[in-house]
Amino acid sequence: MNRGQWQFLGLAVLFFGPLAGAFWLYYAGGWRPQGMTNHGELIAPARPLPEVALQLAGGGAAPANLLRKQWTLVYIGDGACPADCQAALYSMRQTRLSLAQEATRVDRVFLAVDNCCNQEFFKRDHPGLKVIDASGSSTANLLAEFPPRAVGTPNYTLFIVDPLGNLMMQHDGEKPTRGLLDDLKKLLKLSHIG
Repeated sequence: MNRGQWQFLGLAVLFFGPLAGAFWLYYAGGWRPQGMTNHGELIAPARPLPEVALQLAGGGAAPANLLRKQWTLVYIGDGACPADCQAALYSMRQTRLSLAQEATRVDRVFLAVDNCCNQEFFKRDHPGLKVIDASGSSTANLLAEFPPRAVGTPNYTLFIVDPLGNLMMQHDGEKPTRGLLDDLKKLLKLSHIG
């Protein structure tokens, strides 16, 4: 072999060597990265939420595409809004505000399943929050898609719904709000819809 052929062979090994090593480690060596970049728990497979007629807590029908067309943070709880509810709504509001110019791509929805609703508190402390009276039987199919709370879970859970109406992630109240914000930033950066 002449000098040119050795150089070509050296360049080929330099380029294809790491690639071949990575393929071998991943497919034959059984090595898989263990880390995940999301802070919340993915709901896999994502659950398409049924389209149901929702009623706003203040009266009137909610928009037909309430859980579609943009990213949505959802909290389900008691409409009297005790301490865990207030913490959840505060977390949702602050997370959305922290998104700055991307905040318009995220909506906030509270599904009140009992004692609907503390309207004065919502209007004063959470403008823009869409409060839905979910205490009727018409919302049973929608609520059934959300994972039930198990005994010993945190005080509240926040859910993320994608712009296509799929329930795809949940965050528990014991984790720092920063994790929810990081997940939303990633989703908004990667998403070409909503």
